[in-house]
Amino acid sequence: MQTEKLLDRFVRALAAVDPVAVWAHGSLAGGDYQQGRSDLDLIAVLPASVSPGVLWRIALLHARLRREPLAPKLHCTYLTPQTADDPDRSHLTWAHQELFKRPVTPVTRRELHAFGRVLHGRAPEALLTPVPDRELRDFVLREQREYWRPRVARASLWRQDVWVDLGMLTFARATVTAREGRLISKREALALMPGLGAPVEVVEDIRGRRCGNPAPPTEEWTARRAALTRDYLGPAIDALTASGC
Repeated sequence: MQTEKLLDRFVRALAAVDPVAVWAHGSLAGGDYQQGRSDLDLIAVLPASVSPGVLWRIALLHARLRREPLAPKLHCTYLTPQTADDPDRSHLTWAHQELFKRPVTPVTRRELHAFGRVLHGRAPEALLTPVPDRELRDFVLREQREYWRPRVARASLWRQDVWVDLGMLTFARATVTAREGRLISKREALALMPGLGAPVEVVEDIRGRRCGNPAPPTEEWTARRAALTRDYLGPAIDALTASGC
C-alpha cells in the first residue's frame, strides 16, 4: 500500500533528527482514511528545540520525499516535550509543500488521546495532557463563529468542491462535539447531515465525491449548490454558536 510505504520511509528519514515520538491523527488514525483523497496528518515530537541545523534537516527530508506518491498529502507538525502542552504556541509544520508555523488545536490533541496511532516512540498520553471537554467545545464553537461564519459571505469560495465538502462536514462534526463532547469522523458527519437540516442535494453531492462517483459539474449546479450551502450554513452556524452548547 502506497500510504504505508510513504509512512515507513518518512519515519526512517526522521531518524536524522532523533524523534521522541511520531504519531498519526485525523482520518489516518480514526478509520476514515481514503488513499489519494485524505491527508496524512502527523505529529513528530523532537527531543529539543529546533536549531538551524535541525530545521535544515527537516526541510531536506521533506524535499527528498516530494516525488513520492502521496507526498503532497503528507503534513507534519514538529513539537518538543517542553512546548507540547502550550495550546497557543505555533509549531514548525510542513504542509502544502512548504514550512510554516501553526498551533496544534484542541481537536488534534483530543484525537491523539482518543485514537492517535503511534508510528514511533512514546504514546501521546505520555507527552500531552488531556483536553478538557469545555476547552474542546469552546474551540469548535469559536472556529465556527470566527473562521467559518465570515467565509459564508464570500460567495466565490462556495463554488469550489473543497469548500462545500469541508464547510458542511466541519459544521456537522462541530455540532456533535459541542453538544456531546465527542469527536466523529467525516463518514459519520455525512450520515448525520440530513438530520441537521442540510440540503439533501448538497449532501448527495458530497457523498458522490467521497464515494468516488462525483456528479458531472455544470455551471448551473455549481451556482445552485453554492447558494444552497450558504443559505444553510449561515443560519445553522449562528444558531449553534448562539446556543453555546
